[in-house]
Amino acid sequence: MHEWALAEAIISSTLEIAEKENLKEVMEVKLKVGELQQVDVDILELALSELKTGKLKNAKFLIETVKAELLCRVCGHKWDFSQNKLNWESTEAIHFVPETIHAYIKCPKCGSPDFKVLEGRGVVIESIRGFK
Repeated sequence: MHEWALAEAIISSTLEIAEKENLKEVMEVKLKVGELQQVDVDILELALSELKTGKLKNAKFLIETVKAELLCRVCGHKWDFSQNKLNWESTEAIHFVPETIHAYIKCPKCGSPDFKVLEGRGVVIESIRGFK
């Protein structure tokens, strides 16, 4: 369900941008999806293909997953989210509310839960290509 809600928001935002840019037809939409969103890309692609209409009916959605990179504020250690071994419940919590990551992950070097997410968060429409 999460992927369908994201697809609806992407479609809505893309249409709004296309209107502002006076595009008659959108041909390509490049998206960046942060790893912390833990989106099932296949389901997101299906949802986008089912929901696109009007100016978007021929649009291709290109999705790039951005790996999550974390930085410990205490010791300065950088690490990838994928290095963490999480159970299903923790993964699901982060999937729905990425801000909960601090409750489930600690710096692998010093054990601190005080870190920041450098990359790999959110969903971004990187570019839209179309015809005026």
